[in-house]
Amino acid sequence: MRIGFNPLKDKELPPNDFFHQVIVPVYIPNQEGYFKDSFTIFKYCLASLFKTCHSKTYFTVVNNGCCQEVIDYLNDLHNQGEIHELIHTTAIGKLNAVLKGLSGQNFQIVTITDADVLFLNDWQKRTYAVFEAFPKAGAVCPTPSSKTIRQNTSNVLIENLFSKEMKFTPVINQKALQAFAISIGNPDFYNKYQLDNYLTVANGTVKAVVGAGHFVTSYKGTVFNTLKERYSNFSLGGNSEIELLDKPVSEKGFWRLSTEDNYAYHMGNTLESWMEEAFENCKILTEEGAFPLKLAKVKTNSLLIWVQQLFFAKVLVRKPIWKWFLHFKGLSKEAASGY
Repeated sequence: MRIGFNPLKDKELPPNDFFHQVIVPVYIPNQEGYFKDSFTIFKYCLASLFKTCHSKTYFTVVNNGCCQEVIDYLNDLHNQGEIHELIHTTAIGKLNAVLKGLSGQNFQIVTITDADVLFLNDWQKRTYAVFEAFPKAGAVCPTPSSKTIRQNTSNVLIENLFSKEMKFTPVINQKALQAFAISIGNPDFYNKYQLDNYLTVANGTVKAVVGAGHFVTSYKGTVFNTLKERYSNFSLGGNSEIELLDKPVSEKGFWRLSTEDNYAYHMGNTLESWMEEAFENCKILTEEGAFPLKLAKVKTNSLLIWVQQLFFAKVLVRKPIWKWFLHFKGLSKEAASGY
């Protein structure tokens, strides 16, 4: 039986000083074969986060069926207060693990990252700059790519179709693009035209690359308030990331953008000497005073969003029109044909 009155009943939760959540789902079932170096790489990932993030960052790690060594390591970090939230699950799939991390939380910015990402200094600062410069930014990736130009970007492309602020500009860090290509085992991932220029949009002194990738991206927290999908049938891949991470951004009328320079590296599953060097070059962030972002509210029009997506799918991406668009936005005819 119950005796007395629960002292917590009807009491509001205390204020939360954190405004930026970082969710890291991790699956390292063993340390053999494909996963031989994964534990060490994962340690680099977390250590680089701890080094480069401000004190108002809330770390959530979702153990998605890891081996005991990884579990013990995570429990130690949680007990030490390095990780604020640790969720243990049993191989429920990457996106379902992400959904676990999103549940019961309310943050202004949410970063979802793979467990093999090495974060560099200023990644938060540059991400915030894009969010504040572009009120419609709903997702910002710290690793720009010229190949995300058509991935759920119908609204930003059409809304800036005749704007001089959206045009092709020179890639400012070609080595980073090449490093990503090598990290996924495809050195020829980018052709010469894609290495030379990417499509950017500007607002004052801030410039962002059109499009955003998947392996690490920061989102406005409100993007996930009304998710249509709450479960994925896939362990990894399939249409899960499109349905749960991409579409919610564009369907709310938000833009998918990336920082102009590169502020993170994809490490993959094989340990290489450059990783230690890049990590050691990262400086521990000592500055305090991080405050929530000043994000303007954006009104959405469902009909307009539907029309934009229809025009993009039926008209803009048709080969001759797409080539015209690329040339119109600054590429040479040769580059537009090969982009």
